[in-house]
Amino acid sequence: MSRSPERAAAILVTVALMVGSGQTARADPTTPPGTAPADATFTVEDLVFPIEDIVPETESMDGTESESKRGGEITVGLTSDVLFALDKAVLTPQARQRLQRVVAKVQAESAGGAVRIEGHTDDQGGDAYNDALSLKRAQAVRQALQEKLPDVTFQATGYGERRPKLPNIVQGKPVKENRARNRRVEIVFNAKQ
Repeated sequence: MSRSPERAAAILVTVALMVGSGQTARADPTTPPGTAPADATFTVEDLVFPIEDIVPETESMDGTESESKRGGEITVGLTSDVLFALDKAVLTPQARQRLQRVVAKVQAESAGGAVRIEGHTDDQGGDAYNDALSLKRAQAVRQALQEKLPDVTFQATGYGERRPKLPNIVQGKPVKENRARNRRVEIVFNAKQ
């Protein structure tokens, strides 16, 4: 069973409702249900749980493209499997078609400012290799976008495997689909208000 903060909060609310309604565990089986001993006292403590941002994400049917908006930023993600051959940083012909849609989105929705190109890998391979590969891939996407958007400033960064979108390994086993989604390039820009 999951032991998430949401589950813990649900359990605590249930217990609080039971206590509030008098449905308490009784040490004396002769005490009728719904009554508490006259000297019973309950301490209520403040419950504080971290709240993580919920960022809605739209994903293509095949899982190769995604888009999310957080605050004033739009992030368009493309899996590396549709952009590059395995362990390569040269864009495929299919990648250029996908990037043309990104160009149109930036032209239509960008408020200006620098556009960040962030490269990511899965957990296979060493850190130095993944850092270099993710940077080269981000630079390849930057160069392709710069050709179509010459007046836009781009910044390319490679994060290697440090920012996975999904866990690469679940319950001690590698998850092929998660690794595929972690191998990605994200284009991040400020949205028009």
